[in-house]
Amino acid sequence: MPQVSIVVPLYNEEEAFPHLIKRLDELTKNLPFSIEVVLVDDGSDDQTAQLIESVALENEKYKCIFLSRNHGHQLALTAGLANVSATEAVLIIDADLQDPPELIKTFYEKFKEGYDVVYAVRKKRKDEIFRRSQYWLYYRIFSSVAYYKIPLDSGDFSMISRRVVEILNKMPEEGRYLRGLRSWVGFKQIGIEYERDSRVAGRTKYPIRKLLSLAFTGILNFSTFPINFITYLGIFSVTISLIYFLHTVIQKLFYDNVPRGFTAILFIIILFSGVQLISLGVIGQYVIRTFFQVKQRPLFIVKNKIINKKYVDG
Repeated sequence: MPQVSIVVPLYNEEEAFPHLIKRLDELTKNLPFSIEVVLVDDGSDDQTAQLIESVALENEKYKCIFLSRNHGHQLALTAGLANVSATEAVLIIDADLQDPPELIKTFYEKFKEGYDVVYAVRKKRKDEIFRRSQYWLYYRIFSSVAYYKIPLDSGDFSMISRRVVEILNKMPEEGRYLRGLRSWVGFKQIGIEYERDSRVAGRTKYPIRKLLSLAFTGILNFSTFPINFITYLGIFSVTISLIYFLHTVIQKLFYDNVPRGFTAILFIIILFSGVQLISLGVIGQYVIRTFFQVKQRPLFIVKNKIINKKYVDG
C-alpha cells in the first residue's frame, strides 16, 4: 500500500497533462516514501481522458477515476479523496502546475512532525494584477466574516493526514468547499509559504463566474454574515425611514413645509423594496442549498476506474 497519495483533478487539461506527468514522474523517482497518483477526469470533452487512460494502462503507479460528467472542481477532489489508498497522507494539487508538486517533501516533513494538515500559503502570485487583487480581497473578506479561523491566501493545495481524509469523506455536504472543511476539522495545522507559478499551459478553468460561485459557497457555508447583514440592513432602513418620517412631521407642525409630490412615497417604496429583494435573495441562497442537500443524491458518479493497469467498474 502506498504511504502517500497525490490527488489531481483534471478538466480539459490536454495541454498541461504532459508537463504534469513529466514533473510527477521525475518527482516520485527519489522520494523516500511510496506514492500513488490518483488522476480524476471531471468529464473532460477534449483528449484529457484518453491521455489519462494511456498513462494509467502503462504505469500501475497511476490510478484513474473517470466521472460520468463534469461535476466541478470541488466534487472532483471529493471523488479523488474517496478513492485513495494511502496509509499516511494525501497531497491535493491542481493539474496546471501553478502549485509545485516538489513541495511534497517539505509537506511530508511537517506531517511527520505531527501535523494533520499542512497547507500552502501563497506568498506571491504570477497572475495579472486584477486577478491577484480579487484573490487578496476575497480571502480577507472571507476570513473576517467566517465563524472560525480560515488561513489567509491558502487554497486547496495541501497535505492532509489519513484520518482527516476519512473525516472529509464522511461529510455529506452537497456544496463542497474543501479548504473550509479542512480548517473546520481542526487537529494540528501549519502553513508553508511559497511562490505560485504561472499556469504551465492552457487556459484557466476558473473564470470569474466560477470564482464568484466558489466564493459565495465558502461565505454561505462558513459564515452567518449574510443573514446578520440583512437583519442589520432591515434595522438600518427602518431607522432611516423613521428619521425621515419625524423630519416630515416637524416640517408640517412647525414650518408648514411638507415635501410635495411623489418624492417621499418613492423614497419609501424604493428603500423597502430594495431591502426586501436583498433579503429574499440571501434567504433564497440558503433555501436552494437546503433543497439540493435534502435530495440526498450522490455527490458524484464514477463511470469507471483504472487500478493496477486494469479497468474496474465505478
